[in-house]
Amino acid sequence: MLGGLTATLAAATLVGAAPATAAPAPAAPAGTRFYVPEPNPDAVEQVADLRADGRRTEANLIQKVLDTPTAVWVEDGTPREVQRSVQRTMRDAAAQRAVPVLVLYNIPFRDCAQYSAGGATSVEEYEAWVDAVARGIGGREAVVAVEPDGLGIIPWYTTLDGQQDWCQPAEADAQTAAAERFRMLNHAVDQLTALPRTKVYLDGTHDGWLGVGEITDRLVKAGVERADGFFVNASNYRWTDRLVRYGRWISQCAYLVERRDVDPRTCASQYYPADPSDVSTWDRTDAAYEAAYEAAGLSMRPRQMAHFIVDTSRNGQGPWTPPAGAFPDPQDWCNPPGRGVGLRPTTRTGDPLVDAYVWIKVPGESDGQCSRGTGTGNDVVDPVWRQVDPAAGQWFRRQAVELVRLAVPSLRGDQG
Repeated sequence: MLGGLTATLAAATLVGAAPATAAPAPAAPAGTRFYVPEPNPDAVEQVADLRADGRRTEANLIQKVLDTPTAVWVEDGTPREVQRSVQRTMRDAAAQRAVPVLVLYNIPFRDCAQYSAGGATSVEEYEAWVDAVARGIGGREAVVAVEPDGLGIIPWYTTLDGQQDWCQPAEADAQTAAAERFRMLNHAVDQLTALPRTKVYLDGTHDGWLGVGEITDRLVKAGVERADGFFVNASNYRWTDRLVRYGRWISQCAYLVERRDVDPRTCASQYYPADPSDVSTWDRTDAAYEAAYEAAGLSMRPRQMAHFIVDTSRNGQGPWTPPAGAFPDPQDWCNPPGRGVGLRPTTRTGDPLVDAYVWIKVPGESDGQCSRGTGTGNDVVDPVWRQVDPAAGQWFRRQAVELVRLAVPSLRGDQG
């Protein structure tokens, strides 16, 4: 495949470079203070209960999480309701002299009717909802992550290799659903980037999911060249260093697609020439991009490439490796045990393509009622935790304690 990539790029050098696009600005200046929203009431209650039980160390660690900037999820509601809600968030953030991270999560067929099912019921409803979000933000500064899983899970989508994706809701029109998804995301990009101080990022999945070429193709179709970039690892547990390399490869692939009209299927990825299970082989993909850029007569210019942000909220211990054969479907993304809080939110990343580390997911809030493939319904016991897990977004006391105990870097050294 590398040879094919080089040949494709060599041929592409005969085509003039695409017109330069505006260089994406960083998400916020180095040292920017992100907004700390009101904490989950159940988390506040847990802190009080732990202190009453004499478990002050755990209480203090969870309180540190509640005092850390996290994203505000904007979901559901009428246009009037969502505009007012976003306006309140913007006012509260201004009072803190901080920048809010907003997560839009209302696209039709959200999560393909899984644990976080819901969303608008039509294209028109969603676009009116996005317009209201934009009015709520107005001229104030914000970072917006548009629709986690919005590009990872697309209804009735055909992948680059011609395979029909698994998300096939009966309620969606199989002929138009995928095109409508891209129409809505492009609308969100256009409405939000028109705001003077808003940075906009699209779903970039993570290194354990879509290959670089596949997600790059979807990002391009969603309008990433007009956005500030993409986000990776939303609500997941992947290692930060691997996510940074994955994001860098997506940015490099997208730049080749934009400047040389390269077929994204030829882009090197975490799956080839690298081996996804052996990080020592990932240098092969780095080398593939160096060779590809040289063959194309291009140099890597971070200011002209798509930037990205990384969700580090719960990846301090990296992803969970379930015991082999223990569960019909391990669901390693769903309330895995033994995980820890990750790097704290900051714009000081040390990488010109990484605008920020942020906490998109609130550590301690459940991923959903996990079954590990042992049953269906809302009363299935999770065999890992030996209980019925809280619904998605609800506070999960036992997991919260693990996350703060196993944080990397440790929360014990944080001020506060």
